[in-house]
Amino acid sequence: MSIDYSDGATPLEYDEMEGLLLTHITTRAELDRWEMDNINHAYQWADRLKHRNILNEDFICLLHKRMFGNVWKWAGQFRKSDKNIGIPWIEIAVELKLLCDDANAWLEFNTYPPDEFAARFHHRLVYIHPFANGNGRHARLMADLILEKLFKAPPFTWGSAILTKQGESRSVYIRALKAADNHDYSLLMKFVRL
Repeated sequence: MSIDYSDGATPLEYDEMEGLLLTHITTRAELDRWEMDNINHAYQWADRLKHRNILNEDFICLLHKRMFGNVWKWAGQFRKSDKNIGIPWIEIAVELKLLCDDANAWLEFNTYPPDEFAARFHHRLVYIHPFANGNGRHARLMADLILEKLFKAPPFTWGSAILTKQGESRSVYIRALKAADNHDYSLLMKFVRL
């Protein structure tokens, strides 16, 4: 299968492509459809969650598996290769633990208002880029779950656009993430509620 990647998307390695469970898929459009179907099931599962224990590595991996486990063998497992974005793969477990520890401290000490808390968590999770594929979609759902489950707040609108497709909204989103890399969250805070 040949995949055309959107700007800012993470290309898959050959070994990662071998993890495709649905061997009948031959186009990016087919892959997108199957992934979206799997993601919709994950949203339904997440909507039924009663517990608030989501700021930990186990839940983060479980959510990714729920989102992509019907499509990819490696869903929910940390990537084992370096990518065009993200930290070196060998540091993922440590950095994810630090993120979860920080987020639990933010929660305990009421460090940020809900939207800023979720946006900062989202940014750091994307920056770590723990998985071979689906990091942006996963981090957006994680941020929405933080808002809904921990703060009883509405989920983000994410620019009211489909961010997996190339376009102006995706470009604005990527610019906002790059600004956040430099500790400027103003563009991301504006974008998440457009």
